[in-house]
Amino acid sequence: MWLINSSIGRKLVMAITGAVLVLFVTFHCLMNAVALFWPAAYNSVCEFLGANWYALAGSAVIALLIIVHIVYAVWLTLQNRDARGNDRYNVVKKPAQVEWASQNMLVLGIVVLAFFVIHLIQFWSKMQLAEIMGTPVTDCTNGAEVPPAAGTWFLQIAFSQWYTLPVYIIGFVALWFHMTHGVWSMFQSCGWNGQIWLQRTKCIANWWTTIVIALFLAEAVVFTVQANRGVYTSCPALLEQYAEMASEGKNAGVPGIECASACQQTVCNEACTNNCTDCQQKCEACAKNCESCANCEGCAESCANCEGCANGCEQCQSCADNCGKCAKQCPNEETVIIENN
Repeated sequence: MWLINSSIGRKLVMAITGAVLVLFVTFHCLMNAVALFWPAAYNSVCEFLGANWYALAGSAVIALLIIVHIVYAVWLTLQNRDARGNDRYNVVKKPAQVEWASQNMLVLGIVVLAFFVIHLIQFWSKMQLAEIMGTPVTDCTNGAEVPPAAGTWFLQIAFSQWYTLPVYIIGFVALWFHMTHGVWSMFQSCGWNGQIWLQRTKCIANWWTTIVIALFLAEAVVFTVQANRGVYTSCPALLEQYAEMASEGKNAGVPGIECASACQQTVCNEACTNNCTDCQQKCEACAKNCESCANCEGCAESCANCEGCANGCEQCQSCADNCGKCAKQCPNEETVIIENN
């Protein structure tokens, strides 16, 4: 087959696989951008994809394309070196028309591949793969079990690590060089190598890649800031979303998070009872002393020192003794609080 036996065929395979991967990278960048403006919607997207058949089919196609792209890249590199023979060692000055990225595409590809593997470990292995295998994923910082579709929670875990942002910056810079050369080289392999079109495709490649990588970098910075502020594990809307995932059987239970989210609304509601024994016990104690756990919701949000009230489900006066704000929001001594642990 000429796609295998001829140099032009192999370059065409590289071009086609590279084009699809560029589109995938662009889609991935836009999907991550949802988390910048609407984190809850980002979780919905992750849940929509998950381990559903269409997502699995897409992942399999992308994995195949990556493997083919890598194999052909190594193949063409070795072929070019064999064609040059020992002449490459006699070159003192590189031709001015040959760009640095072109001379180092294999090295750049290796850096991008290493970055890709890290990204898979941090996200794909804990989301889609974990859902396929039915393996629970635990947040090491608090021992909570994380639902596979909770994308923002995995952002919290990954970007709260000090090394994540530097690694991603290095990976994105390498990806920029790799894509800027690869995109216009793809057009050249497909026959658009005239002087006018060559300049146009280079311009398109530079603009497209720069916009995508700039957005990736912005996302990495924002995710790092938000993760270090603990936004993704403290935002009420996200906590409620995690609780819904737990109630739908998406995980075995998220200690402290889904319990507080469920209990603070009403006494011993079904979600609380079914998903967390500890929360159920607190609700039972609460039911004996006050009509609604929601009466103490303001106290729970305003006072971080109400552990006695939260853990023992005692009267609000104990909480008021520890925090002046609680006295104003929980004047009823018979009212009880369940706090977000």
